[in-house]
Amino acid sequence: MSPTRTEATFPAPIVASRRWIEGVSFPADRPLINVSQAAPIDPPPEALRQAMAEFILTVPQAHLYGPVLGMPELRTALAAQIAGIYGGAVAPGQVAISSGCNQAFSAAIAALTGEGDEVILPTPWYFNHKMCLDMAGVSTLPLPCGDDLIPDPGRAAALITPRTRAIVLVTPNNPSGAEYPAGILRAFYDLAQARGIKLIVDETYRDFDSRDGAAHDLFTDPDWDRTLVHLYSFSKAYRLTGHRVGALVASPAMLLEVEKYLDTVTICPSQVGQFAALTGIRTLGDWVKGERDEILARRAALAQGFARLDDHGWRLKGLGAYFAYVEHPFDLASEALAQRLVHAASILALPASMFVPAQDPSGMRHLRIAFANTDRAGIAEMIDRLAALRL
Repeated sequence: MSPTRTEATFPAPIVASRRWIEGVSFPADRPLINVSQAAPIDPPPEALRQAMAEFILTVPQAHLYGPVLGMPELRTALAAQIAGIYGGAVAPGQVAISSGCNQAFSAAIAALTGEGDEVILPTPWYFNHKMCLDMAGVSTLPLPCGDDLIPDPGRAAALITPRTRAIVLVTPNNPSGAEYPAGILRAFYDLAQARGIKLIVDETYRDFDSRDGAAHDLFTDPDWDRTLVHLYSFSKAYRLTGHRVGALVASPAMLLEVEKYLDTVTICPSQVGQFAALTGIRTLGDWVKGERDEILARRAALAQGFARLDDHGWRLKGLGAYFAYVEHPFDLASEALAQRLVHAASILALPASMFVPAQDPSGMRHLRIAFANTDRAGIAEMIDRLAALRL
């Protein structure tokens, strides 16, 4: 008997890692430092919560089905925001709102691929992208990144076959933190355009890029929607993780196909979440800038901390947005080390084996550290514990 769709992929890594701390008692003087998950744990700012409460209490539509592709006002506001950031023209009819960015990716794959088609994923990859492709019956073509963790368009070109439908890029990257240069994005765009496939660019962590200004110029092409599929998440910018609001930006023709998928899976995105995202776009620009400043300060603290660990054999390989990708010095596979860290150092991090194919040896040597929910004092404490670690 062939495996089911879900049996065709691996267990959800975040769920699996949580089992490592079940029943574990951490010393009072060494509480758990959880750097496993890249999602805000604080609630939205109070002004946004108050606006959401008023919306729930006074607007009947908050409790009803809405348009499958999302609230028109939010689609219009996001189109304007994207055009303002990147230049070029983006119309509301090129924007779909989804129940989180994972769903936006799944909808894109459903709209672009058939059974047995192929999609190129740079490695290390975002594990939910790989899981989605597995469950869709789509073959993943791994594109190993070099030591700088930047994918090579030339190597991608060599992977393309008649069944290849898309290349996926995540920037700033999850899990590596790498911020892809604009020239790399342009080269991948030109490659996809020349070969008649899509370039899916997931910019979930766009608001925490360390670079000022637009990270690329892809939207300035008047025909960008023939090639580019852009994904975004409101969860990180406005702390709306539990409300599940993301976006997919593509051609109107593709969105007709996306609409079929979204109507079947959720019918419409959360009305409350969409209202919160719209309010965020309209009122929280300065607040988001402050959130970015804090993430950049934590990034700097982590870089400074790992410089202290050079003599202990640790190597900081990638750093950006919410993530650090680090090489460890121990004669242990990364998954075994990650589980040892729970007990030996009260640290929960994810092994790189969760982000690469099973046969990729780089997965044995690296860990992902998601530092967005750890303040600078917590980062310093984590560095101290790693420096003291003896296995």
